Amino acid sequence: MPNKNVAVYSLFTDFDISLFVTGKHFRLYEKMGAHIITVDNSSGTYFAVWAPNAQEVGVIGDFNEWDRTSHILYKRLDASGIWEGFIPLIGKGTIYKFHIKGFDGNVFEKGDPFANKWEHPPRTASIVWEMDYSWKDKSWLNKRPKVNALDQPISVYELHLGSWQRDPSDPARVLTYKEIGTSLVPYVKEMGFTHVELMPIMEYPYYPSWGYQITGYYAASSRHGTPQELMNLIEELHKQNIAVILDWVPSHFPGDSHGLFNFDGTHLYEHADMRKGFHPDWKSYIFNYDRPEVRCFLISNALYWLDKFHADGLRVDAVASMLYFNFSRKGGEAATNEYGGSENLGAITFLKDLNEAVYNNYPGVQTIAEESSTFPGVTHPVMDGGLGFGMKWMMGWMNDTLKYFKNDPINRKFHHHQLTFSITYAFSEKFMLPFSHDEVVHGKSSMIYKMPGDEWQKFANLRTLYTYMFTQPGTKLLFMGNEFAQNGEWNFTRSLDWHLLKYASHAGMQKTVKALNQLYKTEPALYQNNFSYDGFEWLDADDWQHSIYVYIRKAQKAKDTLIVILNLTPVYREQYRIGLPFKGKWAELFNTDATEFFGSGKVNGEAAVPEQVSCNGRDYSITINVPPLAAVVLKQIK
Repeated sequence: MPNKNVAVYSLFTDFDISLFVTGKHFRLYEKMGAHIITVDNSSGTYFAVWAPNAQEVGVIGDFNEWDRTSHILYKRLDASGIWEGFIPLIGKGTIYKFHIKGFDGNVFEKGDPFANKWEHPPRTASIVWEMDYSWKDKSWLNKRPKVNALDQPISVYELHLGSWQRDPSDPARVLTYKEIGTSLVPYVKEMGFTHVELMPIMEYPYYPSWGYQITGYYAASSRHGTPQELMNLIEELHKQNIAVILDWVPSHFPGDSHGLFNFDGTHLYEHADMRKGFHPDWKSYIFNYDRPEVRCFLISNALYWLDKFHADGLRVDAVASMLYFNFSRKGGEAATNEYGGSENLGAITFLKDLNEAVYNNYPGVQTIAEESSTFPGVTHPVMDGGLGFGMKWMMGWMNDTLKYFKNDPINRKFHHHQLTFSITYAFSEKFMLPFSHDEVVHGKSSMIYKMPGDEWQKFANLRTLYTYMFTQPGTKLLFMGNEFAQNGEWNFTRSLDWHLLKYASHAGMQKTVKALNQLYKTEPALYQNNFSYDGFEWLDADDWQHSIYVYIRKAQKAKDTLIVILNLTPVYREQYRIGLPFKGKWAELFNTDATEFFGSGKVNGEAAVPEQVSCNGRDYSITINVPPLAAVVLKQIK
């Protein structure tokens, strides 16, 4: 029974409870968890936790010598299933867990699902903490709706905080948020990326999971410091006009005994039916999106990171696994919905509610789906029947592109369509073109070693690949190390190989990516019509014999039109003729074969004068020299 050590108190109103039980309370972090408050002139901490099937819930910790009987919470008399109470004299830094006696008498010690801070793994207790921070990024937040809009350049640098850089004197130690920021912020600014995407920084127990097996959804990982130190890192990025996207994992969670699994002795957060509640690939548990309280937990978590940490976007992990019961399951192993279909209707409701809540509460923020299926309308508005995401990773484009580039150039003419096919569906969704961490691990090899040929050809291929990405419709994402052609696969236990930049080939690759970011940000044709047929046209998609592709990127003003030529063989094509979208002189704006990029220097120094010679169905054309394994970008001059 509750005792004198815990005072009856509640932060919940009746309206809060009605929102919670109907799945519409999206600020639960203001009520649940541990909150330092003053009651009757006594300072202490209010605790609240959802455990509807528990017989008893108490708070244990270093403050009461982990005594399960001394601080028992009160169960609300309504149907919410919330246990709560105020404990005097407990303050910031107190280590605690919830002692939970299940309906069957079994006892569990659980971390707080809403804890703002956790002990450094492998320790597993929660820590009472305050989320106060004096933000100084108001000017950024005011302009964010414009600079983060989908008609603006979005070039994302994806990184893993624990392995972007390590302490040279102690390579086993991961850097703090503050230490990382000292190098990261100026580097991202210098390279010209508009956004960074942090792989999951929520607290997680198992380091080799890279953060994708979360136990502390409301806590910045203590491996790198305090929540306030992460806030400062984000603020410093904002000061340099760099937006921050957080990788977010509402798809599954691990079965660690201190986490969400079997939380009150029942399958509370996960489905009881393991055909719906267990992921066979990741050996983790799938959220029960049919439960209104679970949807509240997750949507509140999304808004928490936007609210308390001023994140500018959320990249939602593994959306396809949420949408389908038969994801990664063999026939007969999967559950079905009430209509006999494979779609997870609860997850669909959750994703729609999520995106409506995000966009209604935080104008200028973007949500991005990592979604690999053909589920329709992922980036269409909810009011039109879509899921409401801002963008979706274009996995088909990524797979086809890498498959093509792996071919020996002599065979590429037989696979010409692999680079033209994606345009047939490029505008069905608002796509982001990703070369992410998933493509440089688990034996897939680094980006540079996916490329065929000798060393020079590998680098030439990769420079052209990146130029193809930056000049295709869609926003961009590049994983750390790819920008300077990291030799080995990504290893989460060590720093990137920054020493490679002393070699001309790797330094040239880094200069290429920096120049591409600059080109992308300064040429409206590369971003204004990113998600519309108005922004793209093939000039020549059929020169398979030479493995040459020519296309136009269009802006709102004709004078900003660009022509892009890709030569994907090592043959130097002199006086190659291309048709023109309109008559005029065309000058070379960018060439991956420039010597500064480690190219051979076969550039076009003079503007090309149009001739009244029909080509590509156009009345006027020009001839230019197209370097081997290179990309050339042209723009009209007066």
